[in-house]
Amino acid sequence: MTADELVKHLNLVPHPEGGFYRETYRSAGTIPAGATPEFEEARNFATAIYFLIEHTNFSALHKIKSDETWHFYTGDALEVIEINAQGQLKTTIIGNHTEYGECFQYTVPANVWFGSRVRAGGRFSLVGCTVAPGFDFRDFEMGSRLKLLEAFPQHAPIILEMTREENEMD
Repeated sequence: MTADELVKHLNLVPHPEGGFYRETYRSAGTIPAGATPEFEEARNFATAIYFLIEHTNFSALHKIKSDETWHFYTGDALEVIEINAQGQLKTTIIGNHTEYGECFQYTVPANVWFGSRVRAGGRFSLVGCTVAPGFDFRDFEMGSRLKLLEAFPQHAPIILEMTREENEMD
């Protein structure tokens, strides 16, 4: 299938960070408000989505308050790029060619800046993302290009590639 066919077949919609998605699971069970220090309000135990990104787009640097596990489904390999609080840059390749160091699944820890893009030469990637405690847009923070550049100047090239705030640089 093509990326356009998958978007239509899976009923995917545009995601604010880039690409397309659809929530496929939200647990009925919840973690009560205040049960953990990072969540002042109740959260579902877990959520899951389909996520599709094309080579002409990218998932901009962002962070959430939960761990997010990525699962490779089809298409081409995906780069998951992270910058942790200590300024360490890490790239993990999600794909089905384990003989080349790709992995079928990978977990991004909570509160780490991360984004993704199709590996060079690829067309699109279809993955799944499982978040626990469950995803809530209240826990989502899009990376500010200026703030990320101030915090991690050593990673300026990747920050410029993986953010969309072109006007901040003028």
